[in-house]
Amino acid sequence: MPFLPRPVLRRRTLSGVFALFLAVPAAWSQPAPEPASAARTRELVTASRHMVVAANPLAAQAGLDMLRRGGSAVDAAIATQLVLGLVEPQSSGLGGGAFMLLAEPGGRLTTYDGREVAGSAVTPDLFLRPDGQPMPFLETLPQGRAVGVPGVVAMMARAHAAHGKLPWATLFGPAIALADEGVPVWPRMVGVLTDWERMLGRSPDLRRVYYRDGAGPPALWERLSMPEQAQSLRLLAVAGPDAFYRGPIARAIVQRVADAAGDSGAPVLTLADMAGYRSVEREGVCAPYRTWKVCGMGPPSAGGVAVLQILGMLSGHDLKAMGKDSPQAWHLLLEASRRAHADRESFIADPDHVPVPTRGLLDAGYLADRAAGIDPARAAAGKVAPGDPPFRTGARFAPADGPDIPSTTHFSIVDNAGMVVSMTSSVEFAFGSGLLAGGFVLNNQLTDFTFVPTQDGRPVANAPAAGKRPRSSMAPMIVFDAGGRPVLAVGSPGGTAIIGYVVQALVAMLDWDMDPQAAINLPILLNRNGPTLVESTPAADALAAALTERGHAVKREAINSGLHALRLTPTTIQAGADPRRDGQAMGD
Repeated sequence: MPFLPRPVLRRRTLSGVFALFLAVPAAWSQPAPEPASAARTRELVTASRHMVVAANPLAAQAGLDMLRRGGSAVDAAIATQLVLGLVEPQSSGLGGGAFMLLAEPGGRLTTYDGREVAGSAVTPDLFLRPDGQPMPFLETLPQGRAVGVPGVVAMMARAHAAHGKLPWATLFGPAIALADEGVPVWPRMVGVLTDWERMLGRSPDLRRVYYRDGAGPPALWERLSMPEQAQSLRLLAVAGPDAFYRGPIARAIVQRVADAAGDSGAPVLTLADMAGYRSVEREGVCAPYRTWKVCGMGPPSAGGVAVLQILGMLSGHDLKAMGKDSPQAWHLLLEASRRAHADRESFIADPDHVPVPTRGLLDAGYLADRAAGIDPARAAAGKVAPGDPPFRTGARFAPADGPDIPSTTHFSIVDNAGMVVSMTSSVEFAFGSGLLAGGFVLNNQLTDFTFVPTQDGRPVANAPAAGKRPRSSMAPMIVFDAGGRPVLAVGSPGGTAIIGYVVQALVAMLDWDMDPQAAINLPILLNRNGPTLVESTPAADALAAALTERGHAVKREAINSGLHALRLTPTTIQAGADPRRDGQAMGD
């Protein structure tokens, strides 16, 4: 299949970010999970039958091939994810986890939780040194301390059993062929491996495979041989998820984590941990916004709740009349975001382990009270405190946050029958833990737990625990129209910034009636209950100045979003890919 035109790579010095990872423990200013890429021109893609928009053209093509064979959106999602694990291993793969939203034309929403789970040996002091101080982030990686039981394979298998049309083995065809031929190295992978070689090159596994036995980063478009991953893919295609959770792949994962732990005392995964993993079908979170119903993933994802909270706080304002260039509209959005992030840190965690007041956080009266606290003319000074949502039970948890800097991917798909998938997948950091088993990267998702389990004498909701799923900010979203038809799917990578990326895209499409590509092309502005980040592009200069006048502590930076959205209109399917990454939309 033809490649896209080869863009010029922009190199970026990241020594300051590297030093930050070495020195800063749990509370920090959350740098990007991967170096930012130079933006490229993207144009709206339209189709009439089906569409895939994903972070790499080879992955989008694999999904499209399944749709052309009559496969469902779930079939296409699995093929897309399997190829992404090869061409974008810094972001997702077999050794990670995911959330999937699935919407059917009749209005039914199904959400699948494939989040990683902490092993049985994990305790609340997982990331504490003997003196009780939290570990620096990079100290958590080499010993496999942060590897959770991967969930994406179980989640894909569960979704396929319910909604797949093509045989399971068929979905592995494109990934197996690619692994056999050698994986072409795309601009983003070259950029990550080159810019972060000082950090990533410390991993023996990454040096062997991605730094070519110590020869250095691969050249652009060079093909990397992936025989171990090809073998794992073949085994999974034939034997199914049992090979991953109870068979030879499970044994390889357990052995690699044990070898990494050595005599360090770091907890290790067991075969029982692997065999006990279950993907969970959860109730989605939904709320009205204007004439639409907007839905997302519920806890342990904080993303869906936070996005809906922000939209709920904005619902009393006529953003359409204000328009996309209005500093007032952006001020309101950013101040609502601050309040959603404050609530996220206090209340959201694994609902199977702590009581999460989801109903209260989305209560219309509660959100109206939170919105009333926004000064329409001036940014709040300092951090905004969490609220007191109704229907809360149990002890009040202390506000606390962890790194949450996932290296992640998102794709959106619609099939011939109008079924829509919005799926976000992750290995957490760039190339996860830096450990490989079965040829694929193992996650370090447990660093999404809060490193310190208590704060000011109170427990932290997102503290580590055995069998617990760490909180995530991943926010795959689907929008339904008044007739119950799914009309929009969107999501992004980006750690806690995902919430801001996604809500901005939703406002642009729903309030400002922008097509998906135009919405994604907008300069990024976000606030995570601290400084206001404004993308360092001339298109945002006027907004940055106006927000500064309103009291925002504005920071200008390159942005690392990876938004991929599609929209169904009465006559066509529209799709947009983030110009800041390698993605592409493809459809018929």
